[in-house]
Amino acid sequence: MNQKEARQTLRTIRDVLRYAVSRFRENKLVFGHGSSNAWDEAAYLILHTLHLPLDQLDPFLDARLTDSELKTVLDVIKRRAEDRIPAAYLTGEAWLGEYRFVVDERVIVPRSFIAELLFEELDPWVREPEKVTRVLDLCAGSGCLAIIAADLFANAKVDAVDLSPDALEVARINVSHYELSNQIRLVESDLYTGLGKAKYDLILSNPPYVNQTSMDALPEEYRREPQMALAGGDDGMDIVRRILTGAALHLKKNGLLIVEVGHERSNVEVAFPQLPMTWVTTSAGDDMVFLVHASDLQAFVAAL
Repeated sequence: MNQKEARQTLRTIRDVLRYAVSRFRENKLVFGHGSSNAWDEAAYLILHTLHLPLDQLDPFLDARLTDSELKTVLDVIKRRAEDRIPAAYLTGEAWLGEYRFVVDERVIVPRSFIAELLFEELDPWVREPEKVTRVLDLCAGSGCLAIIAADLFANAKVDAVDLSPDALEVARINVSHYELSNQIRLVESDLYTGLGKAKYDLILSNPPYVNQTSMDALPEEYRREPQMALAGGDDGMDIVRRILTGAALHLKKNGLLIVEVGHERSNVEVAFPQLPMTWVTTSAGDDMVFLVHASDLQAFVAAL
């Protein structure tokens, strides 16, 4: 069914939802920017476009659309299906748990598993959250992890660092939205270079970690994102190496470094065989996020 036929025959949200799922499957779209399948993504895009509650599809399934509503929804479906634009860029927002963030093509779409750990205040590794006073978010992008950390660790000052001034502009919007400007400092810096001798209780990072072979095979949806926020060199570890060595100088005595590396666990273990690390369980399994203690990092760097 082409766009003209759709406008002539589709009437209800149920009709449009079925049509969208068919288009997404027909075009073999790739998901992972907030939704994991065609149905969820279609429902989200339709509800958002129609300014309906995102968690209330059923009451509206048989609601008839006006001509203008139908045109607007079909245009969004077409852009997702044919141009393969991630849903978050079409709606201008992304969610991590209950936190909503403004996003656009200047930042990667927030999807960090570190957020899941922050929701639990990093228990059991952080026993006294109220004593966390300094947090660093490296490769901050939209500012999502910095914002969640600032919200959950109420006594902490948070530095959110990114090399991209464009990304920091998006982060500034989000920090302002959550009224955390007095708690979060945005820093344009190549990792630690702009931080002086600052030391932190926690260093968090969801850095570029995709290895070159995987970069060459990225689906179109992921090619829409800033490539500097994804590409981690031949083995994916270029930025991770610098984060690990620098963290030894910037963590407090009992500090923790937490790094997300996606599907690159094998490359991490090859690159850092002598570094004691804990692989933390997330909803995606035990291979996505590792944790290192300051003392182990210092011994690791001293041995280099």
